Amino acid sequence: MPTSHGETSTMLGDILLHALRDAPDSDAVISADRCWSFQDLATRASQIGLAATAACPPGGTVAIVGENHPDWVAAYYGVPDTGRILCFLNHRLSVGELLAQIDRSRASLVIGSSVELERLRAGLDARASIRRITFDDELDDDRLGETTEPDRSVPGDARCSDDPAWLLFTSGTTGAPKGALLSHRAILASLNASQVARPIENDEVLAFPFPLCHVAGYNVPRLHQRRRPVVIIERFTPQALVELSETNTVTSVSLAATMLSDLLNYLDENPQAVERLRTLRQIAYGASPMPADLLRRAHLMFVVDLTQGYGMTELSGNAVFLDAARHRQGFDADPSLLRCAGVPGPGVEIRIVDVDDADVPPGDVGEIIARGPQVMTGYLDDDQGTADALRGGWLHTGDLGRIRPDGILEVVDRLKDVIVTGGENVSSLETEEAIRAVCPEIASVAVIGIPDPRWGENVCAVVTWKPGSATSLEEIARRLTGSLAGYKIPRHLVVTESLPLTHSGKVAKAQLRSWLSAEPTLAGPRR
Repeated sequence: MPTSHGETSTMLGDILLHALRDAPDSDAVISADRCWSFQDLATRASQIGLAATAACPPGGTVAIVGENHPDWVAAYYGVPDTGRILCFLNHRLSVGELLAQIDRSRASLVIGSSVELERLRAGLDARASIRRITFDDELDDDRLGETTEPDRSVPGDARCSDDPAWLLFTSGTTGAPKGALLSHRAILASLNASQVARPIENDEVLAFPFPLCHVAGYNVPRLHQRRRPVVIIERFTPQALVELSETNTVTSVSLAATMLSDLLNYLDENPQAVERLRTLRQIAYGASPMPADLLRRAHLMFVVDLTQGYGMTELSGNAVFLDAARHRQGFDADPSLLRCAGVPGPGVEIRIVDVDDADVPPGDVGEIIARGPQVMTGYLDDDQGTADALRGGWLHTGDLGRIRPDGILEVVDRLKDVIVTGGENVSSLETEEAIRAVCPEIASVAVIGIPDPRWGENVCAVVTWKPGSATSLEEIARRLTGSLAGYKIPRHLVVTESLPLTHSGKVAKAQLRSWLSAEPTLAGPRR
């Protein structure tokens, strides 16, 4: 795939090889305590590739877990470069959830922070065949075995761009997260779409506080395509963002709604800090809907461009973009634009369809489906889930939307019952199953998302009790701790006599959302 530098990348690792050739001493990854050049990054990627080769057969899996760290970036390249698959694990998951995903991915090697590997130690000890590497480990010959060069071939078949490079687990309409397999080709196509829709400036420095375990991490190789550095933030705080931005002349930043809200609140309380962000020219956002009033606050606080990307894990990143010009139009003349997702990037096709996958009339609401080279290969060990998601050759996003007369996509609602809280996806069915397992007092339960000005949505459990039984929200949360990630545990509890049902006997969650939207006090304060 041609880039702005004229070279062709067919594998993810080509990006690093080209940067190493052109700018070995240029900054590639910056964190609070180090700065890696492209040469440094390539060296570490090669070390991790050696470890992957020693631990895993061709086509095998390496899992990685921990807060943001330069080794994440090295693994992005180093593991797929050897014909192995890098499995992203979210450190916010419980131990049980992490071990389940390690098992499902069939990982032979786990790379992680010392904190996370200690948390997983007992479970990994019980899986004696799985090797471990801690971030910053000095990988000596004993750790790498007999191997002296990363294995970049697959016996019997040359590596190709359709090989899987990354594996990310994502919540869907079923209880267990699905493992989306992203090929080299798909990731590179996603990079290309974003490069055209949101070009990288010659002097750009991106601050990236999103967790690198999310698909949003595709922005890192996007900067590296242009030989530009990424400033990674171990754990987002407004103070850390301000300090690293000032120190490293940051020109752009990617933020979720909660991050932008926290940053604006911090700047309201510390107005002198605005000057420390004077080099900032662009704020890109995504991961969850952005309230219009939050966008207006940012518009008034900064003299910067605002851009949005709409995408998902199954699209290897963003596929639809609302550019800075349309944001300015939204602020000045057409506020409805601020609710829009934008227009498809190069190579991306979008349709709006009904339940039979027939196109709806122009302007009508239906499911958003997408087609293009950046669509995932499929779900790990889930032929039926893959067939359902990719039926007819189109990715069914589970989002409801419409195409406006001006050709701009507007996302109206989610067809799938996935709750987005603080940029994290929560499967309502997964949380419902966990509640049923620990709360015998409950006769029936439905988990839905209710609006929250800071987090986008909160997890709310609507329950009916068995006769003579009841328990508190705090007790439910206590019982769930350790089996579910904290963000999946309900923040609100609503008790009702019965749950509304559809004609087919399913809980009518749309009715529950409408009911609580009309009577928000029923949900009580956030836990």
